[in-house]
Amino acid sequence: MTTDLSLQGRVALVTGASRGIGRSAAIALAKAGAHVIAMARTVGALEALDDEIRGFGGQATLVPADLKDFDALDRLGLAIHERWGKLDILLGNGAILGTIGPLNHIDPKVWADLIFISSGASFRAYPYWGGYGATKAALDLMVRSWAEEVRNVSPIRAMLVNPGAMRTNMRAQAAPGEDPGTLPHPDELAPHLVAMARPDWQHTGKMFDFRAKRVLEFREPV
Repeated sequence: MTTDLSLQGRVALVTGASRGIGRSAAIALAKAGAHVIAMARTVGALEALDDEIRGFGGQATLVPADLKDFDALDRLGLAIHERWGKLDILLGNGAILGTIGPLNHIDPKVWADLIFISSGASFRAYPYWGGYGATKAALDLMVRSWAEEVRNVSPIRAMLVNPGAMRTNMRAQAAPGEDPGTLPHPDELAPHLVAMARPDWQHTGKMFDFRAKRVLEFREPV
């Protein structure tokens, strides 16, 4: 275990925890002392994550489930309440790429399958990325609205993260001809996610841009 135990005693739920950004974040949060509730669809990958976390003395609870299974989410919420009575950290990372193509070619059922961490596609209009970008733009506004709703009545802080292009399986799907060795590894993002999860983090309703390594304000159109 590392000497950074700034999250000792805190409970963190990480979705999409079996690989990529979610896996790196789960390990970093556990090293900082948090008990990580790791949620993903792939049981084998979750078990490998659990072995690594326990290997350095960390703690994890595995939840093999799909984010689209709303009954499973309800059961998970109840289980977290009954076991810990709280949830200190939520990293909404689980996502899929969805359909890349003209908007009028996207099957309506695909819209129900696109979930979470933000992206530059939410504020830059890329051709053929309309479906993915629209869901990210909606996510941005949802999180910002939530931040305003709880700003003066709760210690909750809600942040968006734009990781940029990263060495993940989803990026490989989106850009199959790209050399992954030229991209940052999710492990490089993980310390910033831990910083945002600490009790002394002050920003809310903003976006952390990994490429710029800074928190960005959302600005209204002039």
